Amino acid sequence: MRNEIILIVSLVVLYGAVLFWYRLFGRAGMYGFTVFATIAANIEVMLLVDAFGMEMTLGNILFATTFLVTDILSETEGKAAAQKAVYVGIATSVLFILVSQSWLQYQVSANDQVYPAFAQVFSNTPRMMIASLAVYAIAQIFDVWMYHFWWRLTTKRFGDSRRFLWLRNNGSTLLSQLLNAVLFTAFAFWGTYDVPTLVSIAWSSYIIFIVTSLADTPVVYWARQIHDRQAGTPAVKNGQLSL
Repeated sequence: MRNEIILIVSLVVLYGAVLFWYRLFGRAGMYGFTVFATIAANIEVMLLVDAFGMEMTLGNILFATTFLVTDILSETEGKAAAQKAVYVGIATSVLFILVSQSWLQYQVSANDQVYPAFAQVFSNTPRMMIASLAVYAIAQIFDVWMYHFWWRLTTKRFGDSRRFLWLRNNGSTLLSQLLNAVLFTAFAFWGTYDVPTLVSIAWSSYIIFIVTSLADTPVVYWARQIHDRQAGTPAVKNGQLSL
């Protein structure tokens, strides 16, 4: 149960951190968290663990926080702000690939004891990072588009732009995370693992993403309340909380 406990605690802590950063720093905090999550997730994803009866890569929860960030920005700051977070993540990935590979070009001191392990980790980074970059760009752009597609649809149908946050949040994230799980597994691990293992990795990743997607809905509602209080916007309309 050790892995399972760590994963559950990580979910609570990281989602709490996103909310805390949004409350403290607003839009800038979301961009900063995107940088952190993008770098950390692309290192963490190289670890393969067993949890909840499945074999999975780490990094799924950190990747999930980037979708939470764009959904919060879409809901509170607008589509352009959410798209900017995606571009920040892409730029971060590109820069990190270049810098991390430059580390391996140094001639290290004879007294160095870290380089062999360092090289073993980061020699695998380009493929993982390039795969992550491509999939991140595709899935996140799709997520932002789908979020606002659902928003336009429900606003037109019901005449209330605040209702159905849960639908636009889950309707966009669940689909984009399925795209993310399948494409990343194929791009990053094809030829490294056999097909059954690839299927297991993709399926377990998506199972985790389903849980993280459903779990982030209350966080988006909470972030909207924070935004409403700071902006002086009423959170209640016609005597009822808009869901």
